[in-house]
Amino acid sequence: MVMRKIIHIDEEKCDGCGLCIPNCAEGALQIIDGKARLVSDKYCDGLGACLGHCPRGAISIIEREAEAFDEEAVAQYLARKEKEAPQVQPGGCPGACLMDLAREKQDPAAAGEPEEEKKSSPSQLGNWPVQLRLVHPEASYFAGAHLLVSADCVPFAHPDFHRDLLKGRTVVVGCPKLDDLEGYLAKLTAIIQANDLRDITVAHMEVPCCTGLVRVVQEAIRRSGKDIPLKLVEVKIRR
Repeated sequence: MVMRKIIHIDEEKCDGCGLCIPNCAEGALQIIDGKARLVSDKYCDGLGACLGHCPRGAISIIEREAEAFDEEAVAQYLARKEKEAPQVQPGGCPGACLMDLAREKQDPAAAGEPEEEKKSSPSQLGNWPVQLRLVHPEASYFAGAHLLVSADCVPFAHPDFHRDLLKGRTVVVGCPKLDDLEGYLAKLTAIIQANDLRDITVAHMEVPCCTGLVRVVQEAIRRSGKDIPLKLVEVKIRR
C-alpha cells in the first residue's frame, strides 16, 4: 500500500448514468447496484480522466493509502474483459437478421397529424433489429435516415410512440443505465460517420440516469465531426 492520488465516488451524488465509464481507459469503473464503483485500486492511475464527464460532480481525486497502479494488471484485465464480452455471431440468431421493413420513406414531420380513429393502428417499425448492440453501422436503413435513438422504457411510457416518434424514422434502442455506454458511443459514432443522417431525435425518460443517452449521442456527433440537427424528447413516467 502506498499513499497516492486516486478517484473517489460520492455515492449520494452518483445517479448511475455511467458516463464516466467510457472515459476510463483502464476500465477501473463499473456500474454496480446502480452506482459507479471503483473495481480495484490498482486499476486506477489517479489522473482523473473520468472527472469532467460526471454531470453530477460525484467524482473527485483524493489522496489515501491504496494499492499502487499496476499497468500490467490493467492490460490483463482489459484483455479478459474483451474476451468475455458477448459477440454477435453473423447468421447465428434469426432474431438478429437485418431487415429493412420500411414500405417507403415517410416524413416524420407529419407524424403528429391526427388520423382517422381506428381500432388498431399499423406498426410504424421500419427496421430490424432495433437494439443498438445488434445493428450494423452500414445497414441500408441508415442511409439518409431520420434517426431515432430511444431509451428502452420510452415505448412503454409513451402511448402514441409509433405515431409521434417512430413514424418515418429508423430506430435504435438501449438502456444507458444497464448497458455498455462505451459500446453505445462507438456504435453511434460509426453510424453517424458511415451515413448521411438527416437528423437525430433522442427520446429519453425523465429520470436522471436516462439523460446519459442524450450525452452519449451528443458526444458521438462531436466525435463524428458532422453537424447534424439534434432534437431531444423527454417522456414522463405519468402522462
